[in-house]
Amino acid sequence: MAHISDLHVTSRFFDADLASKLVDTLNTGGYDLVVISGDLTMEGHVGEYEKAQALLDGIEPRKLIVPGNHDSFNKGYEIFEEMFHTRKPVFSGEGISICGMDSSEPDLNEGKLGRHNYNLIRERLSGDDLKFLVLHHHIIPVPGTGRENNILMDSGDVLKLCVDLDVNFVLSGHRHLPWVWKLNHTYFVTAGTACTRRLKGRSYPSFNRFEIDGGRAVMYEINMDTMEEYERIRT
Repeated sequence: MAHISDLHVTSRFFDADLASKLVDTLNTGGYDLVVISGDLTMEGHVGEYEKAQALLDGIEPRKLIVPGNHDSFNKGYEIFEEMFHTRKPVFSGEGISICGMDSSEPDLNEGKLGRHNYNLIRERLSGDDLKFLVLHHHIIPVPGTGRENNILMDSGDVLKLCVDLDVNFVLSGHRHLPWVWKLNHTYFVTAGTACTRRLKGRSYPSFNRFEIDGGRAVMYEINMDTMEEYERIRT
């Protein structure tokens, strides 16, 4: 499984060569599923979504996509639903359960899941599978990325929910800097930007690769410039 994020196909930092390399890598790397944790676009306009959809259509494995804060600008959340059918996608099979949630708020950088969604998360992640929660906003602050005015507004409640449900992985994006925290039995994984140069310091464009087998998982961070991979998690 691949975890990619923050494509920003219409940003001035978007790198078309990197995007082409990403698509080729995902199509030839034996991936069964590609999880995309938001910010496909920059301003959420229809033309931007059309470019994002064209890029994503080139990715052959099955995709699970949630919107980011940039995707919800200018009523872009409506266009997202038109193109991708749901802002709360789900996947279950092969011993894993994935619950995707829209954490964005219209025309705000801040996000939240909201109490009305907690029961849905409980229903989807109540079994004994390896459990993944996917959203755009990070729940735990990422070092070196500035003030935390863009964190999930109900992060404390969502954090408790993840711990209570024994969620194995929480996948997010938003900060353009790869990072992993572990709290109790849950790994909180923030992906970098996969194909832009909107980077922090000397970081590099990247995405995450998961190898999952028999309830065990290994996660590698892939450097898109060099294609080197670095093991970050082994359960």
